[in-house]
Amino acid sequence: MYTQQRYHAPANLTSLSYLEYLPEGYGQGSKFPLVVFLHGAGERGDDLEKVAVHGWLKHVREGENFPFVILAPQCPDGKYWGCYIESLNAFLTDALERYDVDPARVYLTGLSMGATGTWLWSLANPERFAAIIPICGTGVYWYGGQLANKPVWVFHGEADNVVPVTESINMVQGIRKRGGNPKLTIYPGVGHNSWAQAYTDPELIPWMLEKTL
Repeated sequence: MYTQQRYHAPANLTSLSYLEYLPEGYGQGSKFPLVVFLHGAGERGDDLEKVAVHGWLKHVREGENFPFVILAPQCPDGKYWGCYIESLNAFLTDALERYDVDPARVYLTGLSMGATGTWLWSLANPERFAAIIPICGTGVYWYGGQLANKPVWVFHGEADNVVPVTESINMVQGIRKRGGNPKLTIYPGVGHNSWAQAYTDPELIPWMLEKTL
C-alpha cells in the first residue's frame, strides 16, 4: 500500500504533499526504478487520496504490486504543473538522495494535466528521465527536438473531447521531425479516460523498465 508524505521545499520553492509506494523487497539493499506520476486537474488540492484514483496507484490500492517505487506529488488547487517545474526538480533531487532508487532509471508519466506537466518537465530537463509516458495531454511540439533522443510512449483516446487527440499527434510528429522515434497509441472510440487502458497495457511496464540513461 502507499503512504502519505510531505516534501518540505526551500523557502523560494513550493512544498509538495505526495503519495509514496515502495515495492516488495524495498530497503534490502537493492536500487529500484523510480516512477514519478503527475495526476490530472481533477485531483488537485489537499486531499491526497485523490491522487490514487487513476493510474498505477489505483491498482496499488486494489492490491496489485509493482517492481518500482512510485512517488506522486499533488498539485495545489487551481494551479498547473507548469507552475512548479523548479519545485518538481527539487522534489526529484531530494527523492534521489533519500530513496533507494536508481538515478539512471527514473521514469516520468502523467495523465491529462499531468501529461501536459510530463511534456513540460521533460522538455525542460530531458536529462533527468530514462523514459516518459504522457497520456492525453497537451504539448509544445515546436520544442520536440528536446526529446529526439528520449524514449517516449504517448497514449490518447481518438474520441477525446477534453484534450483533442491532435495534441498528442502534433507532439509525436514534432519529435519525429527532429529525428526522434516516439511510440504513439491511439484508442479508437475512446474518450478522455484513455489512461484506463494505457496503464493496463501489458507491454508498457516491460518497455519502460528496459530503458536507462
